[in-house]
Amino acid sequence: MAAPHLQLDPDLCRQRQHRFLEVMAENEIDRVVITAQENIYYFTGFRHHNLMTAALVMEADGYCVLSAPNKEPEIAAVDDVVVFEAQWLSTLRQDQFVDTSTALSAVLDDQSAGRIGADCRTSGPYVLGVIAGSAGVNVAEVIDVEPAIWDLRRKKDPDELAMMKRAIDCTTAMYTRAREIIQPGICELEVYNQLHAAAVEVAGEAITYLGNDYQCGERGGMPRERKAQAGELYILDLGPAYRGYFADNCRTFSVDGNPTDDQISAWNTISEVLDMVAITVKPGLRCQDLFEKASEMLGENALGVFPHHLGHGVGLYPHETPHLNPNWDDEFREGDVFTAEPGLYGESLRAGIRLEQNYRVTSDGVEILTPFPLDL
Repeated sequence: MAAPHLQLDPDLCRQRQHRFLEVMAENEIDRVVITAQENIYYFTGFRHHNLMTAALVMEADGYCVLSAPNKEPEIAAVDDVVVFEAQWLSTLRQDQFVDTSTALSAVLDDQSAGRIGADCRTSGPYVLGVIAGSAGVNVAEVIDVEPAIWDLRRKKDPDELAMMKRAIDCTTAMYTRAREIIQPGICELEVYNQLHAAAVEVAGEAITYLGNDYQCGERGGMPRERKAQAGELYILDLGPAYRGYFADNCRTFSVDGNPTDDQISAWNTISEVLDMVAITVKPGLRCQDLFEKASEMLGENALGVFPHHLGHGVGLYPHETPHLNPNWDDEFREGDVFTAEPGLYGESLRAGIRLEQNYRVTSDGVEILTPFPLDL
C-alpha cells in the first residue's frame, strides 16, 4: 500500500519567500515576476499542469499574488489569487499568457515598482511586457533573478527532502523489481514497463518523470524492443520524480548473474570511488577537486574510460548546483543534495558499469540517501 501523499509545507514556502525577499532587497528590486513551474511551486506549494501557464508576482514588501489557471488552488502560500480561463470548453488555449498577464495587471495597477526582476529563462515577453508596463518600466531593463533562485534552491528544506526521499523510495522498488526480472531474453521495454509500475505502486499516483536510461549493453538510452543477452551488463539510471521532486541514482546488473573478472574489477574500482566520496565531501570542498580525485582513481583501471561528469545537484530539476564537473567552480554547502555517479565503459565490460548514489551534505560530512545495494 502506498504511503500517505506528501505536499509542500505552506509555512516553509513562506520562509523561502522571505529568503528571496532578502535577495530582492540586496539588489534593490521592487517586483519580481516568476513563471517557471518549478519556481512557482517552490515558493507557493502550487504546481500547475505543465500544459497550462501560471505566474507569481512578489513585491518588495512581501505581498504575493498568483495567477492560476481555471480555478483557485486548494493550497497556495500567497496573499491573493486571480484566476483566468486556460481552457475554453476543455480546449487548451494557446494564448494563456495573455489572460495570465491581464489578470495580474488588474491586481497590480495601484502598485508602483521601479526595478523589475524575472526568471527570464521561462518568462514570456507578453507577461513581462504587461507587468513591467504597469510599473512604467522598459522590458529591456528587467533583471534576471533566475541565478539567485537556483542558488536558494540548493539547500533543501524538510518538506522538500520528504518529497525527494519518496522519489528515492520509488527507485528502491524499481531496483527490487529489476533484480527479480532481469535475465537473458527479457525485453528492454518489458523492464521499463515493470519498473514504471513498481514506482507508481510506491508513489500511489502517477509519477511526474521516470528517467531515461533503460538500455542493456549500452551506456544509457531509452528502452528498445531488444532482448538482454547473457554476459551483458544492464545499466539502470533511474530518475523518477514525485510531485516534481527528482531522485537520480543508478545501479548496474549482470544479466545472467555471473559477472566476469573484468566486470568485477571495474565494479570494485567504482565502489572505491563512492567510498572516497562518502568520507571526503563536507562543506567548503571544491567540486573540481573531488572530480579530479575520482578521475585519478578511475584512470588507474585500464579496462574502461570515464567520459562524463562525476555528479550534480538534484531537486526540482534533475541537474542542479553543485556541479561535480571541471567546467564549474562550485563548492559543497551544508544542505546540498547531490549525486555521485562514477562509471567505467569498455568493450570487455559489455558495455560498462555506472553506480550512482544520492547524498545530503551535513555540517561535517554527508548522509547517504540511497539504501539499495550496489551489487552487480
